[in-house]
Amino acid sequence: MQQTFVIALRTTVVTLVLTGIIYPFVVTGLVQLLFSNRANGSLVTDEQGQVIGSELIGQGFSNPAYFQPRPSAAGEKGYNAAASSGSNLGPTSKKLQDRVIQDLERLKEENSSAPGPVPAELVTTSASGLDPHLSPQAALWQVPRIASARGVALERVRAAVEAAVEGRDLGLLGEPRVNVLLLNLALDRQFGRPVPVQAQADKEASKKDTPSAQSADLDGGQP
Repeated sequence: MQQTFVIALRTTVVTLVLTGIIYPFVVTGLVQLLFSNRANGSLVTDEQGQVIGSELIGQGFSNPAYFQPRPSAAGEKGYNAAASSGSNLGPTSKKLQDRVIQDLERLKEENSSAPGPVPAELVTTSASGLDPHLSPQAALWQVPRIASARGVALERVRAAVEAAVEGRDLGLLGEPRVNVLLLNLALDRQFGRPVPVQAQADKEASKKDTPSAQSADLDGGQP
């Protein structure tokens, strides 16, 4: 009996050391050595070296000078990496229909020069709510808005999209796609950072509040 207990104890200790200490340390060391960026979350940094996101996690962009990703149901405001999920609403859900209609109206208003109908993926959430990619077609559909907001030619923005297209894995798996965060960073590198939405709104408001603007309004533009 005592001998059996000793054997069981030794087996437990050896197994614990092998699988609970040695194996994790070896695997962690190897991935840090061979795939450090991926092992640490595929983090993306700006020019100052500050982390601004991950290639694997979608995030929202409200500035019209940036490409917008798929909508998200992760968390109360969406794009919450700690609450990855879909809405779980079915096709007969009135709440889902109202949300899609609202998004369609917003996208049509914001992209009045876009060619063709709104791509379906721009009004449908992914199962995780954190899909970082768009199809090339959904990105190209937004090009007129981006070009107008940044004051650059359509062809230059379209070329940036085409350069950012990722092919099928191993040439077979998946579909061609564009990482929205990486594409927006490429736009900033090529064309410079746009004016933040709030700063632009404040600037427009200050113009309206200047004496010359008030005078023109009061005079009705008459000499």
